[in-house]
Formats: sequence, structure tokens, C-alpha cells
Amino acid sequence: MVDLGPYPRSGDLTGGATTSTECTAQARGRIRRAYRREVARAGGSWHALVTLADPDGTHRVAVEDAADEVVPAASVNKAAIACAVLDKVDRGALRLDRTLELTADTVLYGDGIYHLQTVWGDRLTLANVLTAMLMLSDNTAVRLCGQVCAGPEINEYLAGKGFTHTRVEPLPDDPRRMFLGTTTARETHRLLHKLVDGSMVSPAATRFVLSLLHGFTDGVRREMSSAERLRTVSKYGALDDGRHEAGAMFDADRTPRLIFSFFADLPGHGHNHGATHPLVAAHARLGRRMRDEVGALWPTASTVEAANPDHVRPPTVGPAHRP
Repeated sequence: MVDLGPYPRSGDLTGGATTSTECTAQARGRIRRAYRREVARAGGSWHALVTLADPDGTHRVAVEDAADEVVPAASVNKAAIACAVLDKVDRGALRLDRTLELTADTVLYGDGIYHLQTVWGDRLTLANVLTAMLMLSDNTAVRLCGQVCAGPEINEYLAGKGFTHTRVEPLPDDPRRMFLGTTTARETHRLLHKLVDGSMVSPAATRFVLSLLHGFTDGVRREMSSAERLRTVSKYGALDDGRHEAGAMFDADRTPRLIFSFFADLPGHGHNHGATHPLVAAHARLGRRMRDEVGALWPTASTVEAANPDHVRPPTVGPAHRP
């Protein structure tokens, strides 16, 4: 047996409810109004889907805005790449302790850490590469993942999971290298939902991915306490004028109560990758509102959680992950 630890097993989305359907409906209304205010305040073109769970665990729509339009996914698609790689690990075709060489011609600039080294030649485990790709959104890590799980394999995996528009874009002359491709707000929301309910990858791989989605703090997670951040996972993406973010919020029982997917573009601010970007600031205010609604519906003992953040510990290693 593989212990998923603090995250829910597939189908276990109903525990810990202490509120009513009427309360959750009212909370969805407040989130919807907050979203409309932030879109009007920040401007730009938005694509979004937010769901908040009823007491029985059923996720119902709080925000739905142009959710089916295909958009550039930017680094949000790194979560999909990680799932495709870990699916190969689950099937025994890869191991997390496999090493890849970090060479100068592999390095991509922009987000991440590997390009900062100035000299290369490291042997990196696949676990290290996935950690850098999700926690730091490292661009070089995408190239390294492509060496063991090429673009066509990733797209085949996503198609098999029922995704139509969530794709990477392999380079024709070398499919091991890829652009991050496209998605929709609805499909990214569905990917997050399938991830937290355990149907994207194995329980051990699920816990691994979720433990890594705590790296970014300038967006949805910015205006939160340490304990609240530990109960919120997100993947950020930026490309030209776009600032995107998708993730989930958990209650004290580590049940996913809210899932969000925001894709937005605002011309004239492409140079700004900081917290002052109007879209990023909007994400932060929405994150605070969404976290408050989840916290009010499912109160938490934040001081206990902060002292015992066991849900960010490494996953239990299952048989397919052993050397």
C-alpha cells in the first residue's frame, strides 16, 4: 500500500464538512462578486473557472468566464509535463533517481536557477529536475524532462486523460524540445481537480507534485500566513502580456475545497514580472478572498498546522519509484 499522507485519496473529497449548502452558495456569490471587481479594476482579457465545494464535496461553479477559449498556457503547463513524466515513473519506464546531465546547450534563460550557475556539467536526478520545474518554474528543467518524456509522449498522455486543448508544442526537428503550448481555463481546472482527487498519477506521485506547488508567493498566495500558504497550492505562468495561475485550496483536513484557474492578458505590462503587475495584484486580492471564504466555511487550527506542516514532507516512496 502507498500512503498518500495528507492529501485525499481518489473519491475521498467529503470529510470534515462543518457548514451548510446555503453557506457555500453565499460564499460562491461573494467570490463571484470579488472576481468581477478585480477584473474591472485590473482590466485586460480574462479566462477563468473557480469552483467551491458543497459540504458533500461536490464542486460547484463560483466563477466561469470564457473558460473554453484556447489560450497560451505558459508555465502553468509545467504541471501537466510533471504529471506525464511521473506517469512514466508509475509505469516503471522511468525512475526518480535517474540522472541527467546539465550541459551548456541545455540551459534556457528566464525563470529558474540552473541558468545562474555560469558553469555546468552537473548530474541531476529526475526528482531534482521536477522539483526545480515546479517550485521555481525552471525553464531548463522542461528541456531536461523532454529528454526522458518527449513532447509527443506528453500530448499522448494528456489525450488519454481526456484533455483536448492542453498540449505542449514539440519542435519539428527535435520533439524532445518543446514550447509550453496551450490549454483552456476549464481544462487546467480539470487537471487540478484530477490531480487532487488522485486520478492523474499514483498516490505517491500525487503527493510529490502537490508538495512542490508551494514555491510561488507573489500571486494568489501572497497575502496569506505561512499556515494558509501551506494549505494552498498553485502553479504560476507568465508569457509576454499574460499572467496566469491555477491551483487548489485545502481545509484543515487537507480536503480540497476550492479549485481555481486564472488566465489573463494585459497589454503594456509585459516587462513587469513582479508583484506590482495589475494582474498579479488582482490574483493576490482574489487569493485572499478565496482563502477567507474557505477558512470561514471550514475553520482551521492554524497554529497547530504551522507547527506541524506534514503535508509538505516528501511523499512515501512506492514500489515504482524505488531504484
